[in-house]
Amino acid sequence: MMKSKLSSKSLAKLALKILPLILFLSACSSSTAPSFIKEDITRAITEICKKEYQLDVSTKLIGSTLWVYMPLENIVSRPEKPEKYLERFLLEDKENSLNEKILKVNYLVRPTTEKEKQQEMALDKSVNEKIFNILQVIRRVLFSTGSENKNSPQFFCIVTADIKNGFELKQYFYFPDLKKLSYSFISQTEYQHRIIQDTVVSADILDDKAGNHLDYRDITLEEFLADQIQNRIKLKFQKPEVETGVDIDKEVLKIVTYTLAAYQFKDFSLVELANLATGEKVILNQTSILANTKE
Repeated sequence: MMKSKLSSKSLAKLALKILPLILFLSACSSSTAPSFIKEDITRAITEICKKEYQLDVSTKLIGSTLWVYMPLENIVSRPEKPEKYLERFLLEDKENSLNEKILKVNYLVRPTTEKEKQQEMALDKSVNEKIFNILQVIRRVLFSTGSENKNSPQFFCIVTADIKNGFELKQYFYFPDLKKLSYSFISQTEYQHRIIQDTVVSADILDDKAGNHLDYRDITLEEFLADQIQNRIKLKFQKPEVETGVDIDKEVLKIVTYTLAAYQFKDFSLVELANLATGEKVILNQTSILANTKE
């Protein structure tokens, strides 16, 4: 069995702590003159990362999704001054889905005795800077394909792999969100909530410099929204953003209605909310959900 320095629980906490550096992207200027066509995107990103930042990355474009894989070693370390946070809820990640116009939201959140905890591990500062540099390159290339180019990637995923210890961080982004941040149409905090982060521990990652273990696929908006709702639930209760005693079901419903409204997504008929801690399930039609967005 593979041994890892981090447990899955530690990795989940880690993923919530690496965003501030990324968010400075909004301060960067963008070019309006098209410089790249879709066929040049992967080559351009690979070459610029190598030439300007000495980063060896692999890139793939699958449909409308750009994948960037960065293999490194020892990507986490113990922080000199561990960040402290309050634990008010215990939660488990549960998969959501949006298929055949039915959005299924599963959540398991339980109140617990409030206690102060501290972050055990953090993404190494040098690694965070490398991710930032890749984002700079992606932003530069995608903005230079032309703002009205419908063939430009709509999603991109940066995979930062620790090929020595066998774990990786995946970050999924929606390109229109990046444009909205750049033009100050959304705040940095809102942008943070729109980024999906996932961590994986697997022996398949070990020594994989090319990213051969990855399931490269074209991400859909339906998949992205279902995962974003899950991510927002995690942020709200694990950070946490709410006080003890809050109505958990009501807060989850707020997340669902807000997310769908933020993307003006109406291609659904039903929303099924399943509280796995209580066993209760609520089914709402589109009319009910849209009515909640106006409250």
